[in-house]
Amino acid sequence: MDDQNKNLILATALSALVIVTWTLIFPPEVTPVEPDALPTASAEVSSTTPVADPLSGTATLLEATDPAADAPRVSIETPELSGSISLVGGRIDDLSLTQYKETLKDGSPIVQLLRPVGEADAYFASFGWTGVDGLPTEAVPGPDTLWSIESGETLTPSSPVTLKWNNGQGQIFRNTVSIDDKFMFTFAQSIENATQNAVAARAYGLLRRHGEPTNLKKFFILHEGLVRMSDGQLEETKYSKLADYAVDPREGTQAERIDVTQNGWIGYTDHYWMTTLIPDQNLPFRSTSKYFASRDLYQAEAVMDLTTVAAGETATVTTRMFAGAKEWETIRDYENNQDVTGFLDSIDWGWFFFLTKPIFWLLHTLHQFIGNMGWSIIALTVILKALVLPLAYKSYVSMAKMKELQPEMEKLKERTGEDKQAMQQGMMKLYKENKVNPASGCLPILLQIPIFFSLYKVIFVTIELRHVPWLGWIRDLSAPDPSSILNLFGLLPWGVPEVGSIFAIFSLGVLPIILGISMWMQQKLNLAPTEPTQKMIMAWMPWVFMFMLGSFASGLVLYWIANNTITFTQQYLIMRSHGAKPDVFGNIKSGFSRKDKAANDPKAPKGK
Repeated sequence: MDDQNKNLILATALSALVIVTWTLIFPPEVTPVEPDALPTASAEVSSTTPVADPLSGTATLLEATDPAADAPRVSIETPELSGSISLVGGRIDDLSLTQYKETLKDGSPIVQLLRPVGEADAYFASFGWTGVDGLPTEAVPGPDTLWSIESGETLTPSSPVTLKWNNGQGQIFRNTVSIDDKFMFTFAQSIENATQNAVAARAYGLLRRHGEPTNLKKFFILHEGLVRMSDGQLEETKYSKLADYAVDPREGTQAERIDVTQNGWIGYTDHYWMTTLIPDQNLPFRSTSKYFASRDLYQAEAVMDLTTVAAGETATVTTRMFAGAKEWETIRDYENNQDVTGFLDSIDWGWFFFLTKPIFWLLHTLHQFIGNMGWSIIALTVILKALVLPLAYKSYVSMAKMKELQPEMEKLKERTGEDKQAMQQGMMKLYKENKVNPASGCLPILLQIPIFFSLYKVIFVTIELRHVPWLGWIRDLSAPDPSSILNLFGLLPWGVPEVGSIFAIFSLGVLPIILGISMWMQQKLNLAPTEPTQKMIMAWMPWVFMFMLGSFASGLVLYWIANNTITFTQQYLIMRSHGAKPDVFGNIKSGFSRKDKAANDPKAPKGK
């Protein structure tokens, strides 16, 4: 077997190994269940079930019917969000993203991020105080405190709302809530002390999530769960690990507590959405993640430093909360212009962040100029191929020289016969004399593997490709090609297997088929192998890739097609410029021939 074909098989085998491993570890995304099809949640606990208080750890009683369900509410109306705030606990437990739908189907509901207790996937935010000096627990507002409206009727970017609670012991608590035109809330929590003595308390914000999200992806490539920044250090912990917390004696429950000096935030991230508490970045706070096993409840807390309020004085603590879509531009603006330290890292860039970040930036920039994400992916591929062209050029020149040496290699095989050692020594001498590096053929594919991983991460994780069309039938570049050969691409009147089913692998769309053909054409650019085993491997490889990549995101398959097309063109032109004349159509013709060329070899044994 000559070294050119060895390199080709090695490169192809490496790619196949990568794709097979990737497919096994990261199976195709299963179509999420529509929210309106979810079962109705039953009562959480009986009215006599003791549950640890979220901050103090003392036992309290929770009613089966949550008091926030029937409480008065304040509406939330912004260009991006809609919902309401319950006056019980001042909870933000009803929040939807007006610009995002669950699916592309007609009539699909918009994405609901926060839900009240009593509904499936209950998830809310609440802000209050925990008393210290001169303020017992019942004298400070908590998650179940009934607030009143002091000012404002509807929360909008131009009209804040102030909630008020009088404890009857000389202190008046206020929470002034404001919001920008995107996803950032601001809570100004104040204590007015009308007594003759100083009091002290700690302001807090908490996020409470009832069980794991129903549509949790549980993909290795995707982080969903706790995300927090502590003194500039990022932490990502999946829900399964949160449930493994040891009991923290200071918290009285399963918890992990970090005392943050400055530059921190804490919250929960989903595939495309996130809710995060952001204290003042210059002040210390206690960042705590908890899990209540008895109720399968996850809780993230940001407890501020002690606030002391002198007699006759008022003190205010300000905390922000991000609740919305993980849009790159929006999150970058909060980091760069609103001093949220490291907020861009809340997007899961992965291990190859040094590649995924610049690749996404380039893709996003191209999209701003082109206006179509599919064509932007093709333009990105052209740029990436141009960047690695100097190395690819050397590889293709080496392959052209090896083609020129093919006749001499054949003569060498005849002279050495079965002496493999002599054959290898002769080939190495031949390569050295002609300055040919047979290993250089693997270099382009080795460079392509980390780029492929990084682009897969970008396409799968970033919301900018969610539900984004390219052309025609490709309406979502983050999802597999919806067309199928099983119904002749829509010409026949029956459906096709859903993504995630065992039969979906046979439901090849247009893009995967084009991918297989592009790989087959690129393969034919090289000399056809003469060894039967080698020939069989090379013949099957494009079609194996076609089936394996068929369930991948359309954007990734589009990248691979563009990459194959550009590689074919580069290799063909470079090899011809150095004297080699690849017989592409001759190789295609010989591939369809049932008779092997060896049958015409007079030295080959003849059958009857």
